[in-house]
Amino acid sequence: MNGTMGADAVPADLFAAFTRYEAAVVANDLDHLDAAFAPGEATMRGDGAGLLVGHAAISAFRGTRGGVPPRHIERIEYRELGPDVALLVSVSRYDAGGTGLQTQVWERTDGSWRITAAHVTPRAAALDRRIWRTVGDPLVPGASDGPLAGLAVAVKDLFAIAGHPVGAGNPTYLDGRRPETSTAPAVSDLLRGGAVVRGIARTDEFAYSIAGDNAHYGTPPHGALPGALPGGSSSGPAAAVATGQAEIGLATDTAGSVRVPASYQGLWGLRTTHGLVPRQGLLPLAPSFDTVGWLTRDGDALQRVVDWCLGDAGARAAESVDGDSGHDVPWRFVVPTELLALAEPETRAAFEQMLDTLAQTAEAPQLGTVSIGDPDAYLTAFRTVQGAEAWSHHGPWIQEHPGALGPAVAERFRAAARITAEDEADARAALTPRGDLLRGIVEDAVLLLPTVPGPAPSRAGGGDQVDAVRAATLRLTTPAAVAGLPALSVPLLTVISPLGAAPVGVSLVARAGADVALVRLARRLARALGPATDTTTTTGGLPA
Repeated sequence: MNGTMGADAVPADLFAAFTRYEAAVVANDLDHLDAAFAPGEATMRGDGAGLLVGHAAISAFRGTRGGVPPRHIERIEYRELGPDVALLVSVSRYDAGGTGLQTQVWERTDGSWRITAAHVTPRAAALDRRIWRTVGDPLVPGASDGPLAGLAVAVKDLFAIAGHPVGAGNPTYLDGRRPETSTAPAVSDLLRGGAVVRGIARTDEFAYSIAGDNAHYGTPPHGALPGALPGGSSSGPAAAVATGQAEIGLATDTAGSVRVPASYQGLWGLRTTHGLVPRQGLLPLAPSFDTVGWLTRDGDALQRVVDWCLGDAGARAAESVDGDSGHDVPWRFVVPTELLALAEPETRAAFEQMLDTLAQTAEAPQLGTVSIGDPDAYLTAFRTVQGAEAWSHHGPWIQEHPGALGPAVAERFRAAARITAEDEADARAALTPRGDLLRGIVEDAVLLLPTVPGPAPSRAGGGDQVDAVRAATLRLTTPAAVAGLPALSVPLLTVISPLGAAPVGVSLVARAGADVALVRLARRLARALGPATDTTTTTGGLPA
């Protein structure tokens, strides 16, 4: 067997046969698919539903299955097994989100390559209980038409939906809750726009985490990097969107719970201006910082959401993006030097390369740097206020239900219980000038920085490693929360990790209330760097 070889090593006639086969799969060309498989009773095809043996059985299956959703091949590994026998393993990226894996043995007979054995691992199933608490078809219908028609929503398990209890990522809490009698405005707004609620998606317990691992329900899969942590606390909505099971994730962001999973999984994730979206019907963690946000696979879908949900207030701010004044969100970026220094070396190099590329574009923006002070000063005071508010809201329930929490979240609440009123007052006083500083900076510029220090860590990492990543991440994400500013993570970087090439987001932070304009500006930035970052319709990779 030869060593590791990618697509470049595939013999030209085999690559052509593989490419024709892929095109036939997408087009559901049954005649060509039949011809691509070797005749006879020895040919095999398997997937999660079972094993088919014999060309006739495979052909019959294809006749009833129908086509597959649009996809492209983004990676091929090739091995020569022997004379005229080859193994191809390929990764499929679906245009609507998610990936699949195909393993095929090809043999050349009579001058033609044909498949003699194949195994297909499709993208994630429609219901993965690590992602979903409950789903429907749909769970809640929306208006018959509207700007969000055709979009399905994964709702984080913190929002009230009439007829369903709020579970907050904890089974004991869920068991003690009654069904809600009304639906949270943040959910209702999406429904009025024509979207449907696909289901209620998992969250880290009480949203008090950014890793995405839930001790009770399991860790949702990572939609872009198998084996990695998905990011939390909006892990369920993010995984649902990344794997193509929903188009919108309705989530919350207290210290990065939208932006971190967006960065990890290659999504667009917006933390809205604090208080801009109504929080009635939302289970709080720390109301001084809690805000509503959305996750999508592309900028176009996110623009549709903010245009509808933020209405006239957002539209007024958006008008200046491509207009004359540029007052609300100018085409001017400043990089906070203290935060960039926190990025891992590979991430920092990719970010600086992005800046170099941006500076050479036809309509290069103004680029500069700015100092925001010691990141630890933000984080320490933030954690104190967050912990005090979290214990105020959930401490009585936790005391009444000992042992109900997973170990990591239980430890955070134990630390929160020790915070005194004096500690909280001192922390609030420390946050005020820092919030004022940031709000002043974004009056005439937009902050630009890596969303997180680096790619998503492996799920196999120990608790100490996860805690270290969490602390490093919070240093980057909490400043925007301290100032109550809108912050948008956009998938603009790719960094090599131990698990493979991984997405890393770039965050844009703008003045309060300029959320719609911020999305438009981010899309302009993405287009300047390359159109594939703004929509999911581009294919790229190898031809299908």
